[in-house]
Amino acid sequence: MRAVLALLTLATLAGCANPPLPAVDPGKAWIEMFTTTGRLVMAESLDGRKLNDGRYFQVDPGSHELEVRFDYEMYAGGGLVNDPFDRTCYLTVRYDGFKAGQRYRLEGRAIAMQASARLYDSNREIVAEDRAIHCIP
Repeated sequence: MRAVLALLTLATLAGCANPPLPAVDPGKAWIEMFTTTGRLVMAESLDGRKLNDGRYFQVDPGSHELEVRFDYEMYAGGGLVNDPFDRTCYLTVRYDGFKAGQRYRLEGRAIAMQASARLYDSNREIVAEDRAIHCIP
């Protein structure tokens, strides 16, 4: 019985595993996604083109517009209903100074029921912030 349970657990975990990330191209900038206040932040589109893998951006040096999907829970507060509800926001960040071989971090945040995004360089300095936000609901 234990062997069957262990096998089922391993099969379930293997089905949930993501494919490995591609190798980092030293001629491009790498942007990773991160959040501590939300459930999910995923790359959605680069310069208006949809992406196949939302776990990262890898861009040529120069200027780019990044759109990310950011999911988080929001509490309506007040009244008798105090259950959280899911909120999805699409945040657009534009940065003109991407450098080849550099790593960046795009962080989605939800503070005081408002979504936002910041782009950090490898020195942990803010280089860009969201300039457009569209949320549902």
